[in-house]
Amino acid sequence: MSQLPECDYRKPQRLSFADDEARFPWLVTLLDAYATIDQGVSAAIRSEQLNGRELACAKGCSSCCATHQDIPVYPLELMGMSWYVIEKLASPLREQLKQQLENIEKINTCPFLLDGACSIHPMRPIACRQFNVLDKACAEGEDAFHSRRKDVMIPIKRFTDEAFDTMLPFYGIRKKGERRKAIKQGKLHSVAKVMRDCNWQTLPEKMHAFDHKNK
Repeated sequence: MSQLPECDYRKPQRLSFADDEARFPWLVTLLDAYATIDQGVSAAIRSEQLNGRELACAKGCSSCCATHQDIPVYPLELMGMSWYVIEKLASPLREQLKQQLENIEKINTCPFLLDGACSIHPMRPIACRQFNVLDKACAEGEDAFHSRRKDVMIPIKRFTDEAFDTMLPFYGIRKKGERRKAIKQGKLHSVAKVMRDCNWQTLPEKMHAFDHKNK
């Protein structure tokens, strides 16, 4: 297990887990899609900088993780998040998250927020990767999407569409024409779930089993 460094949107690099990608073809698809999303965010940041604006989000800023209750996640992302927590998350975050998920009914933030930081940052979903605030960091408890939407960076659509195009074969939509139509109609959104409503409390038992197996 290893803890990866935080993503630098100014120099986005595709995450790589060579051994795991050989075991799980779906992981290749997910990491390719995330790489495209990160490139799109990087391009959007550069575009905003040309207009004199700067990214306000930084490590330690977690208002959106605490206030957003309807973060959408796709089934492929759920697989990636679960895999990362079970097989890759390192100590001491591993033990902290395990305890938090065992008592998930007592928290009202993102289940993966620990001490003001994302414990699964490398594998956070598209919605989180694309939610970025400009110029001024959010105040505690502020949801910038509602309080100052003009400061919420708008993702570049062609990168989002390309990422969805990469993911669609996983959902059985393989032909190029069918993928293009599905993207236009927003069909992928119909399979998204709300993160808070997912059954994360089953992860601690799976983490225990993995740890026992790999002693």
